[in-house]
Amino acid sequence: MNPSASSARSEGQCPVDDLMDDWLFLSSESVLELGSDDQGAEDRGKLRSKLVSAWNSVKYGWSLKQKSKFSKNSAVIMLGKSYELKDKEEKEHFRLSFASLLWLTYRRGFPPLSGCSLTTDSGWGCVLRTGQMLLARGLLLHLMPPGWTWSMSHHAFKDDMDLESRPAHSRQSFQEGPHKRTQSLGSLLDRPVEVTHRQVVSWFADSPAAPFGIHRLVELGRSSGKKAGDWYGPSIAAHILRKAVAASVVFPSLVVYVAQDCTVYLEDVKRLCERPLPHPWKSVIILVPVRLGGQDLNPIYITCVKKLLMLKCCIGIIGGKPKHSLFFVGFQDDHLLYMDPHYCQPTVDVTEENFALESFHCKYPRKMAFSRMDPSCTIGFYAKGQTDFESLCTAVNKALSTSADMYPMFIFAEGHSREEEGDDIPTNNFTYIQRKHERKRVNTSSSTDEFVLL
Repeated sequence: MNPSASSARSEGQCPVDDLMDDWLFLSSESVLELGSDDQGAEDRGKLRSKLVSAWNSVKYGWSLKQKSKFSKNSAVIMLGKSYELKDKEEKEHFRLSFASLLWLTYRRGFPPLSGCSLTTDSGWGCVLRTGQMLLARGLLLHLMPPGWTWSMSHHAFKDDMDLESRPAHSRQSFQEGPHKRTQSLGSLLDRPVEVTHRQVVSWFADSPAAPFGIHRLVELGRSSGKKAGDWYGPSIAAHILRKAVAASVVFPSLVVYVAQDCTVYLEDVKRLCERPLPHPWKSVIILVPVRLGGQDLNPIYITCVKKLLMLKCCIGIIGGKPKHSLFFVGFQDDHLLYMDPHYCQPTVDVTEENFALESFHCKYPRKMAFSRMDPSCTIGFYAKGQTDFESLCTAVNKALSTSADMYPMFIFAEGHSREEEGDDIPTNNFTYIQRKHERKRVNTSSSTDEFVLL
């Protein structure tokens, strides 16, 4: 925990938020107890999990009700788009766009994770959840029409059905299920898109069968020496996401590339994306783990972070503050805009027809001062094809040029990396940052994990 970061207060932030930084999360030893044959230890572990879940539910349930204040005098930037809140139409568009992002939080009551009896990720899975949110953003860009927003953001009814109390002229006479709901005309027109939306949500379900669910991510983390109950850094989360997409049969035309040593090697990306003619390039999600300072964020990088979040190709940042991972999606002035995974919710059975979607979308955007940002993070980008990737390189290089006289956040380089894309995650405590034409080695052994514990 960083004392200086803890003493800071973001605008509109409830003081109770800082209490969680001192909360003792589940340790790996507690998970070992859960996995033992001793029934008493297992019962104690389950009770501990329930207590942590209850605390998170109370604490973050309160926090979510505290609305951040947004100025009407400056634009809000979110994932490549600018919104002037003094304009009513743009303010509503911002609200709809934010509510359409997938919000993936702690869950409780799911099937036990492999190798232990944990049925919740409360207290330790926040980085995996922010990683899920970043990947979900990429998948929505990959599959949904440009500018798509969730139709349910327009009104407060469950799933994609309107209640019968709606005016008769606004719905089709179509009855479904024992509750006798009727479908609105808009719901009928949006049904193909809504089916895709629900399918994307189901891929992140809390079940062993979901390709990007918590069970699958924990399983893939084993090769990196991680297990359920451990803390995951943003760099390891990036490699787990890469493995999850590579192992999935859902996306034969999508790949994930993770930068090596703060460098995106163009030949490696080309090798991943190229297919024999006449097939076009595969779409690609670029993940860049970086460290923007020592124990605290170096303020010289703030301008560069802002410029990256202004790009349409940016799909967000796996980041946060110490011991508290957040998904950054934009900013206003000197405050980051984020989604918080720490609210523990009951598991949703996505196999049910028309399962409720409300818990997968957040209505309240939150803000946090840049000064509280942990220096370890993973930045994500998406390119639909070769032309988009070339445009991405140009736009990102321009944004990175703001730090050209200092250590750049990361670089693009010709050629191949020293490590093959399929290799295991490096476990050393060093990362490399290039300044102009020289390469320097930075020891991060004082930080937890390969970067720092979120």
